[in-house]
Amino acid sequence: MAIEFRVLKESTDCSARIGELKTPHGVIETPVFMPVGTKATVKTMTPEEVRDLGAQIILSNTYHLYLRPGHKLIEEAGGLHKFMNWHKPILTDSGGFQVFSLSDLRKITEDGVEFRSHIDGSTHFLSPEKSIEIQNSLGADIIMCFDECVPYPAEYEYVKKSMERTTRWAKRCKDYHQNWDRQALFGIIQGGMYKDLREKSVKDILDIGFPGYAIGGLSVGEPIDIMCDMLDFTAPMLPKDKPRYLMGVGSPDYLFEAVIRGIDMADCVLPTRIARNGTVMTSQGKLTIRNAKYKNDFSSLDPECDCYTCTNYTRAYIRHLFNVNEILGARLATIHNLYFLIKLMENIREAIKEDRLMEYREEFYKKYGYI
Repeated sequence: MAIEFRVLKESTDCSARIGELKTPHGVIETPVFMPVGTKATVKTMTPEEVRDLGAQIILSNTYHLYLRPGHKLIEEAGGLHKFMNWHKPILTDSGGFQVFSLSDLRKITEDGVEFRSHIDGSTHFLSPEKSIEIQNSLGADIIMCFDECVPYPAEYEYVKKSMERTTRWAKRCKDYHQNWDRQALFGIIQGGMYKDLREKSVKDILDIGFPGYAIGGLSVGEPIDIMCDMLDFTAPMLPKDKPRYLMGVGSPDYLFEAVIRGIDMADCVLPTRIARNGTVMTSQGKLTIRNAKYKNDFSSLDPECDCYTCTNYTRAYIRHLFNVNEILGARLATIHNLYFLIKLMENIREAIKEDRLMEYREEFYKKYGYI
């Protein structure tokens, strides 16, 4: 098998755990946040910069890389690692979320999804087999089954049919996958916000059998308390000796709540996206650096942060960069936001080791402004 996972420490006051995930391109300490490099790049950053921030693994996107530059070209280049000069682990998603988010441009059948490119309107067909073919060519360490991601809210019967189709597609993905020695294929649990469907999805996906499991269909617009309730119900049903991945989560509170419920891996575009819009996460909460009150503020973004940005630049300077549309502003904010979340996960791992995660969460929430 391409990966090995073992739990090193379990929390005494919640379901959090520290793990070690061995992949062909290195060992990952969990729980871990994965920066998103959608089109084979973490926006505004070089791979070396992302590495130096402490990132252990990044995520890239099957849909976008299939459209441009094409998976065969990346395979010809030696795979995604060589193509983008990133020598640590990579996870690729299946393309399903992107296809289903283009609701007015696609048609779902049992065979797969016909969709029109958001770039030029050309017609394409993505099936479970095609998704795996693309991901095999890309060569990521961890790849995902092709699933149907339903919106929130959604009617029970629609979610039920979608979940059952996702299970059938997962079996087809497993049957088609070739590179078990160097690419770990994860199954995805669906079922929307319906516990009986979540339970059925877990049973069926576990019966197929995968080296890791993702929980999909959460953080899609539902309130955080509903997400937590679904995690409380779903995560304990997953095997303890396999990595658990919550897809699409990247705000500090969602990361805390996921880890507390036994999640090992998470990803999101949030830190890079809000950085490009001039919003940064700090120990005292979110800060919109474009605001006029920072015009004469010569302090760092976060006095408790030792990232490259906070060590070298002031709020006043970064505000100036954004207000004159200089790309360096987005770069500096991105560096800080990614470092903030990577450091947060490091601190969370340390808190689990010391059996004080719930105490650390309360301290963080008070300072950040969540409570």
